Amino acid sequence: MRFEDQRQKLVEALKHNGITDKRILSAFLSIPREDYVLPEYREYAYRNSPLPILEDQTISQPQMIAIMLCELNLHEDDIVLEIGTGSGYQTALLAKIVKEVCTVELRDILSLRAQKTLKQAGFKNIYFRIGDGWQGWQQAYPPYKEFNKIVVSAAASEIPQKICDQLAEGGVMISPVGKGVPQMLYIVKREKGELKYREHLPCAFVPLVKNAR
Repeated sequence: MRFEDQRQKLVEALKHNGITDKRILSAFLSIPREDYVLPEYREYAYRNSPLPILEDQTISQPQMIAIMLCELNLHEDDIVLEIGTGSGYQTALLAKIVKEVCTVELRDILSLRAQKTLKQAGFKNIYFRIGDGWQGWQQAYPPYKEFNKIVVSAAASEIPQKICDQLAEGGVMISPVGKGVPQMLYIVKREKGELKYREHLPCAFVPLVKNAR
């Protein structure tokens, strides 16, 4: 089956599993997941499951990505902070929907590979930082201090406070939290200056590693 047909089949599966946001479904339909997986896994690109990438990391399950993006309630004028660039697949999905994406990745190899893939795809609204995701968007360009949407793509042992500090008033952050498996997906909102936390659903992500270099 052609990749285009497999992509359509994946989008139909997402619809069947409750994903109704047309902008998110359109993004999934337009982004070729096969470009973001390792060559030896291209034939499995449209399985609704995580797949290995470099540095013992994974490209997340499409269904989980879709759930997280839906919970962010994305708008075209949003500036989104993504913690964990990974393969760049979720970055591409975000960039199709919102104004700008600022994405942080600890591992040089992953970030540089994702940057190459995303630039070849023609994206001009993505900004990259190689560094400790626990610190959020620091010493980076553009010099944003806060974001109205934040997505953390690896499991922190606790909700990272420095990332929460960068959540704007009225903003939404989604983050997996936990040391073991399953972890819990948390939704964090800033309302009238206060952070409010809500457990959403169990999940399984690779750990959000602190910079040990």
